[in-house]
Amino acid sequence: MEIKAVTNNDKQFVMSIDKHIDDTGFANRVYTKSGYVIWEGNQQIGTIAHCVLWDNLPFMNLIFIKEEYRRKGFAKQAILNWENEMKRQGYLMTLISTQVDEKAQHLYRKLGYIDCGGLVFHNTPLDQPMEMFFRKVL
Repeated sequence: MEIKAVTNNDKQFVMSIDKHIDDTGFANRVYTKSGYVIWEGNQQIGTIAHCVLWDNLPFMNLIFIKEEYRRKGFAKQAILNWENEMKRQGYLMTLISTQVDEKAQHLYRKLGYIDCGGLVFHNTPLDQPMEMFFRKVL
């Protein structure tokens, strides 16, 4: 497995997965190097996107692994690689989140993430189950 910074050549793949961004958002990921494509051999199998909150806290706002590659350790390896890159860049802690009805929370806890809060968007245009946040000191 290899993780590479997203490039314009990855646009179709990334945008087929991430329905939250538009052309401008994708261009920003390329420019800021805040998006990655996860490769297995010559296959694009997933993506990661992050931002940096308050100029000092990397927040992974998306990790997606194609269905046929799930439960094979790719997400774990990708997250650990991302954490190492954030540490290399000088960050001291990372933040990650998932909805309470998603299974990813179990993986995050196994990787040493600690619950640290949540957001509720009931009765808003962004209505969804509670978003749980996790933190990890690098």
